[in-house]
Amino acid sequence: MTTMLVTGGTGTLGRLVAERLRADGHEVRVLSRSARPYAVDLRKGGPGLDTAMAGVDTVVHCASSQNGGDEEAAEHLIAAARKAGVRHLVYISIVGVDLVPLGYYKAKLAVERMVEESGIGWTVLRATQFHDLVARVLGGLSKVPVMLVPAGVRDQPVEVAEVADRLAELAQAAPAGRVEDMGGPEVRTFDSLARTYLRATGRRRLVVNVPLWGKAYRGMRSGGLLAPERAVGKGTFEEYLGRVV
Repeated sequence: MTTMLVTGGTGTLGRLVAERLRADGHEVRVLSRSARPYAVDLRKGGPGLDTAMAGVDTVVHCASSQNGGDEEAAEHLIAAARKAGVRHLVYISIVGVDLVPLGYYKAKLAVERMVEESGIGWTVLRATQFHDLVARVLGGLSKVPVMLVPAGVRDQPVEVAEVADRLAELAQAAPAGRVEDMGGPEVRTFDSLARTYLRATGRRRLVVNVPLWGKAYRGMRSGGLLAPERAVGKGTFEEYLGRVV
């Protein structure tokens, strides 16, 4: 039995990763700001992080925040992992972090590089957007009578449970470096996803495609969010909505 640490282990992805690793017989420690006994704010570090890391063989780093602090968190995590003699560091990233210059994506790319240069055996998996994130965005856009969506943007949403399965598989294998990306089963225009969301939720809205501007938008329009050659996911956006709506 191997001792593994899952950061962000109470979140949407991390919780599922922890469940799968436990089901496979591993001792799993869940680290988050509120999860006892390993309640640690990675952005601050501290002795609690060393306690959580003691005796750990593999770390699956799922903790992330769109409010900033990912690089500071990674710095503290990597230092503690080195100190504890961790063998394998697995990191979940996002397809397009090198092509779509959003602030959050830039931070994810920076963390990828920190993991690669950590001196620890490492694995990085990039996945496309999770279904629940796409649904939250569309839910926000649908609060007004006219639903404005970015013109020409396509997405490839993936089922979070399938990403969790893949991360658990990678965590139990040898360090593999940057592995093949993981995308959902369908490349969809954003307005198509919007209309699917409206049908599932019973809302009537006028959907209007609006051209935007800037480097991030150009990156999205050029397919930066997509991994069509890695459409390995099975669950569709319609199936996801059928479960949650």
